[in-house]
Amino acid sequence: MKKMIPGLWKELKKNKGLYLMLLPVVVYYLVFCYYPMYGAQIAFRDFSPKLGITGSPWVGLKHFKDFFNGVYFERLIRNTLSINLKNLLFGFPAPIILALMLNEVKSGKFKKTVQTVSYLPHFISTVVIAGMILQFTATDGFITQMMTIFGFTKTNMMMNPDFFQPIYVISEIWQGIGWGSIIYIAAISGISAELYEAARMDGAGRWKQMIHVTIPGILPTIITMLILRIGNMVSLGFEKIILLYNSSIYETADVISTYVYRKGLLDQSYSFSTSVGLFNSVINLVLLVLANRICKRITEHGLW
Repeated sequence: MKKMIPGLWKELKKNKGLYLMLLPVVVYYLVFCYYPMYGAQIAFRDFSPKLGITGSPWVGLKHFKDFFNGVYFERLIRNTLSINLKNLLFGFPAPIILALMLNEVKSGKFKKTVQTVSYLPHFISTVVIAGMILQFTATDGFITQMMTIFGFTKTNMMMNPDFFQPIYVISEIWQGIGWGSIIYIAAISGISAELYEAARMDGAGRWKQMIHVTIPGILPTIITMLILRIGNMVSLGFEKIILLYNSSIYETADVISTYVYRKGLLDQSYSFSTSVGLFNSVINLVLLVLANRICKRITEHGLW
């Protein structure tokens, strides 16, 4: 132990510039991620702002039982998993496919143009995106007008529960495909050119080079992103959904995060909403560990 302390001090002194750069990030996580975990105990209390966290009475698992036995429990789990599974099946491969396609483009100017255009939706405000979706899917909206060509009845698409999830997933892909491809493009650029040269000498064309060189080269990155995505399988941001949904599509649009928002902020049921959020986090942790274990067993790649 005594030997470790001088060695640690020497390391800190040698790379003090790097550690000073790291310090704001560490402080951020300590203040905004780890310190708030102390307040998670209100999930087991009947919290009252007047009494404070420690002064509020302990009720154990009461709020968890209320959530599990609630009339909306099945609907919330079903919708959350349904949207996330659609995002996983269709949204996760989209940036990978775009990155592989851009890697095959020879024209640098065209490649940069496609990248710029595909990145732009990521920077558009969620409020603006939601407004665009509502306008385009209205009774006289552009998308609705296009759908009538294929025999679709002219009606407000966002008033139909069957259309909410497909529209939401498609808009998520549109927003994230360009931004999500950045990490895969970076991974492709790190593949040694000697591997492509060896593949060409063996007679491999562009397609076989992609299958046998490019994809195996970015497989660790794909596995890492897949594990992280699975680790958020029961998490879904509430902002965009709240801006889009209405009472007529609650059956397919209401998810855990929107329910927590309504109960926590609108109904001021702080303990109940915290218990739901804690349940959400525990399930995500379990899924993360399982996904890492399965991926490591199948592909020998994982987060740890």
